[in-house]
Amino acid sequence: MKHIKTLKEISKISGVGAILIFGLAACGNTEQSSGGSAVQEASQKQGATVFIEKNSDGSYKIADEFPSNETRVFLREPGADGAISERLLSQSELDKLMQEENAKIDAGTSGLTNQNASVSGGGMSLGETILASAAGAIIGSWIGSKLFNSPGYQNQRQGAYKNPSAYNRSVNSFNKAGTAAASPKANAGKSGFFGGNKAATSSSTSTTSGG
Repeated sequence: MKHIKTLKEISKISGVGAILIFGLAACGNTEQSSGGSAVQEASQKQGATVFIEKNSDGSYKIADEFPSNETRVFLREPGADGAISERLLSQSELDKLMQEENAKIDAGTSGLTNQNASVSGGGMSLGETILASAAGAIIGSWIGSKLFNSPGYQNQRQGAYKNPSAYNRSVNSFNKAGTAAASPKANAGKSGFFGGNKAATSSSTSTTSGG
């Protein structure tokens, strides 16, 4: 019985140690990729509308993105006369782009996982830019951990935006959306003037106006 008790105590201590180690590792990862991860997690739960611009050199940048009920990707590109046109990419176009990017990731030639490939290629392709956006976590979800868990992907993602302010707007909008979505859960079961109904209504209104 004494041996059994000792083994139980050791297992408890080991379990606590494992939890502490896991918690410390999680904190470290959060600090390294807090902005990008927050956007990815929020977009997976809610959806995202993304606007991508084609540059004169043929590369692409994320101009704007925000939470929405549906996940949509709009492409802005200059015509022969220099006028900018905007169109919604179809599902078949997105599927084709994701298949092409999946092949590049497997071959080690994707600008999202190989920094040298992005530099030598003169910037990101349309497919790479979509995967770097908030919509990429949904559209490219089947590609899985070989992309989203890659340190190269997290490092390259921020550079996919048109400018730092576009990146910061994205992070802030998805952080706010995540906070608003959590509020009704935190207030569940409460009643009266300070119950959860008001928070749920404001969250719904915010989501509708965003998309």
